[in-house]
Amino acid sequence: MDLRDAIRQNPMTRFQWVIVAICILLTMIDGYEILITSYTLPALTEHWSLSTGQQGLVASFGTLGMGVGAALLSPIADRIGRRRHILGALGLIVLGMVLSGLAPSFGLFLAFRFFAGLFLGAIVPSVSVLCAEFSSRRRRGVVMGVYGIGLPLGAAVGGFLSVWLIDAFTWRGPYFFAAVVTALLLLLAYRSLPESVGHLVERRPAGALREYNRIAAKLGVAPVDALPPAQDARKVTFAGGMWKGVMLPRTLLLWVSYALVIGAFYFANGLTAKLVTQTTGDPDFGIRAQALVATGGVVGALLFAAVSRRLHPRLVTALIGVVGCVVFFVFAAWFDDRTAVLVLAVLIGLAVNGGVAAYYAISPSIYPLAIRTAAVGLMMGVGRIVAFFAPNIATFLEQRGFTPEELYRLYGVVMAVSAVTVTALHLTYRGRHREDAMDAEDSDAATGSSGDTARSAGGSSAAGAGRRTADVR
Repeated sequence: MDLRDAIRQNPMTRFQWVIVAICILLTMIDGYEILITSYTLPALTEHWSLSTGQQGLVASFGTLGMGVGAALLSPIADRIGRRRHILGALGLIVLGMVLSGLAPSFGLFLAFRFFAGLFLGAIVPSVSVLCAEFSSRRRRGVVMGVYGIGLPLGAAVGGFLSVWLIDAFTWRGPYFFAAVVTALLLLLAYRSLPESVGHLVERRPAGALREYNRIAAKLGVAPVDALPPAQDARKVTFAGGMWKGVMLPRTLLLWVSYALVIGAFYFANGLTAKLVTQTTGDPDFGIRAQALVATGGVVGALLFAAVSRRLHPRLVTALIGVVGCVVFFVFAAWFDDRTAVLVLAVLIGLAVNGGVAAYYAISPSIYPLAIRTAAVGLMMGVGRIVAFFAPNIATFLEQRGFTPEELYRLYGVVMAVSAVTVTALHLTYRGRHREDAMDAEDSDAATGSSGDTARSAGGSSAAGAGRRTADVR
């Protein structure tokens, strides 16, 4: 049996769930890192007497690095393999965190934050893709939903720990703590994380057969004397796999919908504490509301996993956008009620943090193997660079007279538009384009076919002969 077919068609094994668990832990780094500067900003401001403009740079420079890293560095994984890419990025994240904690000046701190952000942005697409590739076809939506708890869980745990770390070790404590945890996860990943089977078969790096059989043994599949035939995935070009035929509207709709959701994410996670504090006059209450936003994301990711058993994950993602729109408007209506704020903060987190986790789940299956990490990385990179402006736009509008209630209603509309665009993305899979890229690869693995591989990009022949061939050839 082809190992790819075994992974997709057989029930999930303990080995596969261990991979999912490691991927969740790795994604928690991303969740913690996204908000670490928000947690340390007051202490940093006091330490270096930062101006308002400098505070804005602290809050955004690492995020900008993540966007650049996701767009420019994640494509390397499609060439060298997911495992090597993840291990290398983890090592450089450790270095960036240590340097951030040791920074002797504000300028060097910004440089080190950008450096760490580069590799944090680069690692998430590889982790998402590897998790999806080791999920069974039947459980993929559930698995990716469970995997999505890593982002909000890392943000929530990091928030609670940062208070103690700052008190005990000054502002440097959270960065050193992140370095230690990342180093431990690097060791765990080195010992336990396998290479993508698709990469072994298609790229055939040195030792590919040995690694293929090692994974097969863990999955209870008989070893083979030679690797299965490649499916000509290298014929899928990056431009063709993203921009030709039906892939053009799919890519654009994915980018727009993800950018809208992560824009709302950065608004809710970056400004909720500030806006609630301004309204109530109670900073501690604002921090509690912010922590509940992160906690709600864990609930959202788990609900995504549960509902994905009954409904297609893309439609569940659209449903999250609709729920987000309603919750943002209700939050605005009850903004001066302290009890309602705490309850609704959880639902805000469910929508925005859970929504970002949903895109981690649905994006890998859209693109063919040869460009998967690069395409997902570019989506995340562009989305984060665009979303970099979301809190700044909110602050600008606030200075022009917008109330907190009006800002939440504005981002409620943003969530609604994201629901419309991801629904439009789902509708591009009607008829002969209905099959996801990973589903097409599953079918090819089962039949041993290589000629139809490029159908995973959703294309059709130029002659319109009625059979599924490659837009991406």
